[in-house]
Amino acid sequence: MSETKNNYKNIAGIFLIFFSFLLIISMFSFLFNWEVDQSELDIISNSNIQNYGKKIGLVLSNALIFNGFGLGSFVVPVLFCIYGLSLLINRVTKKLIEISINGLVICVWTSLFFSYILENKIYGGVFGFEINTLLIEYIGDVGLILLLMFFMLSFAILNFNVDLMELLMNLIKPNKYIKSTIENFEETPPKNQDNNKNINESKEIKPTISKFSKLGEDGQNDDNAEVKKLEIEIEDTKQEEIVDVENLPDYDQKLDLGSFIKPKIELLVEHDNTGAIKVDEKELETNKNKIEDTLLNYKIEIKSIRATIGPTVTLYEIVPEAGVRISKIKNLEDDIALSLSALGIRIIAPMPGKGTIGIEVPNESPKIVSIKSLLSSKKFQDAEMEIPLALGKTISNETFVVDLTKMPHLLVAGATGQGKSVGINSILTSIIYKKHPADIKFILVDPKKVELTLFNKIDKHYLARIPEVDDSIITDSKIAVKTLKSLCKEMDNRYEMLKIAKCRNIKEYNNKFKKRVLNPKQGHDYIPYLVLIIDEFADLIMTTGKEVETNIARLAQMARAVGIHLILATQRPSVNVITGLIKANIPARISFRVTSKIDSRTILDSSGAEQLIGRGDMLFSQGGDLIRLQCGFVDTPEIEKMVSFVGNQVGYKSPYILPEIIDQEIITGSENDISERDPLFKEAAEIIVNAQQGSASLLQRKMKLGYNRAGRIIDQLEAAGIVGPFEGSKARSVNVKDLLDLDEFLK
Repeated sequence: MSETKNNYKNIAGIFLIFFSFLLIISMFSFLFNWEVDQSELDIISNSNIQNYGKKIGLVLSNALIFNGFGLGSFVVPVLFCIYGLSLLINRVTKKLIEISINGLVICVWTSLFFSYILENKIYGGVFGFEINTLLIEYIGDVGLILLLMFFMLSFAILNFNVDLMELLMNLIKPNKYIKSTIENFEETPPKNQDNNKNINESKEIKPTISKFSKLGEDGQNDDNAEVKKLEIEIEDTKQEEIVDVENLPDYDQKLDLGSFIKPKIELLVEHDNTGAIKVDEKELETNKNKIEDTLLNYKIEIKSIRATIGPTVTLYEIVPEAGVRISKIKNLEDDIALSLSALGIRIIAPMPGKGTIGIEVPNESPKIVSIKSLLSSKKFQDAEMEIPLALGKTISNETFVVDLTKMPHLLVAGATGQGKSVGINSILTSIIYKKHPADIKFILVDPKKVELTLFNKIDKHYLARIPEVDDSIITDSKIAVKTLKSLCKEMDNRYEMLKIAKCRNIKEYNNKFKKRVLNPKQGHDYIPYLVLIIDEFADLIMTTGKEVETNIARLAQMARAVGIHLILATQRPSVNVITGLIKANIPARISFRVTSKIDSRTILDSSGAEQLIGRGDMLFSQGGDLIRLQCGFVDTPEIEKMVSFVGNQVGYKSPYILPEIIDQEIITGSENDISERDPLFKEAAEIIVNAQQGSASLLQRKMKLGYNRAGRIIDQLEAAGIVGPFEGSKARSVNVKDLLDLDEFLK
């Protein structure tokens, strides 16, 4: 649908450009041949027409120039050309309305001007001639000239910000005029008041005096000494120039990459182009009969049974007779699977929101759900979400789209070869197809070193990394730990910015910044979303231990409000990998086929994932209910085409740089320097020794410090030997027993 719409836009754009060329050629031709051609207007044959546009060109030119606005009509083909170009480059914005209004003003003014100066209907058109006649009758020639000058000056002021006073004063050099003007505008402060206070209260006078004093630089004398004094005082106060933000357009974060074009849908492949899902009617009827027979064997009667056909499974919904216990049907899962000779029978008893019991049976010929079909669907194209994810298709063959910011984090689990990595790739693809590089950045952690390497080509568009590494795809566990710490620091920095801006979340903050409420000179900037994707979380936990878990838990708890979201994937969903603290803060889960019910319960808090049939068959849970989906399939060549299309375009100078994290060895050396210690070092040491508990949070509460400063002091205390090293979630050990020992220690 989107592809067809773009094609129509391109065709319309080309038509408008060609039409504008025809029109402008015909209009120029009309200016030289109108006397001969006008006699041919009412004749059907056009053999004697001199106009290069022949009959159509003559009719249009006569309507626009002679019967319209004269020479002002040349604005019309120019506007058509601009409309055509805007359609071709897909930049149809509100700016076109402003251009159109300005074009209309130029058209009318030119018509009136040439009609008055040349008194000819060809140059001014019928419109200019008639309006001029009417205006002269009421306000005379002088009034008309003044009116034309008024509109010309108003247009210049509104569109080019012309300062008429400054323009006029640049033409006048005598010091006498400057002196008299200063005397009229200068407000000398009373003797008993501070001059700076008077300057602050006279906001309009300051720039005026400053301008006049600059004009008199060539011939300054004692008369403008007071002006020079005021100018120096204004410079000393270092007051920022007042900017009228109300008249400025909204900030557009995409302008830095204004030429960026999102990937075309044609780069993707329709892997299963057989069209609509088709399941053999005989297969459906056979399965229905087998289900009924199996239930009757156990004396369970049903009222009705109906089927809903999906891409990989068919859902059979049965309504049991009154008095039949649901648990009795649920216990027959293996018996029904045996009778159907099928893998992965799953019974949903009861169906959420329905008075039925569902039995999911795999199709004999499952259909591949291409990522192309998901991304080209109307549901995805029209999705008004911050970060839309096209996860797959439901049993009823509907595209399933969710918003990552609402999740706000995602756990993905699945045994080897069941579609986990393809699922991660389809998530990345759907975000890249929807979001501009200015709006979102990825931090990609790939301990396996082969799954996400293709995305390295778009590092200057979509990726983020810490300063000291060159490769934006993180494969080393030590770099991964540093990156997580850097992300925590980025989170703290963002919370500080939100606090100053008095905003609750990133969306409010960015809206304020785009409306120019927040000043970039005060450290504010547009904040993109950050999505951390770890392809094998279990491997990272095994190699780094508690350091990763602590930082991940902290991000999962707090990062959603500042636009940082996590997607963690693992093939080992055991409790020592996905801990209770992590699970509690990541309610959205995806499970591909796993090997046991225990793994299914670990990831989904219920069984069912062990009965999936593999190859992209998955269960999605967000807040309780399980939804069975067939994940969108994206192949490696498709990803290569997509990242090449993006990577070959002009990108930013570098990837998005996260805050720098200094190595602990370097910190220890610098923190032990007494001259570099925090002024509150001793007070903090006394609090830590009294409490016999070494933690940054204690200093935050007791001393009302920010997280960064409290952490810095703790590092200094560790370097001095007062507290022990970091021990994960535990508080640091305190090496000094009491305040007396502390005094001796510090001496």
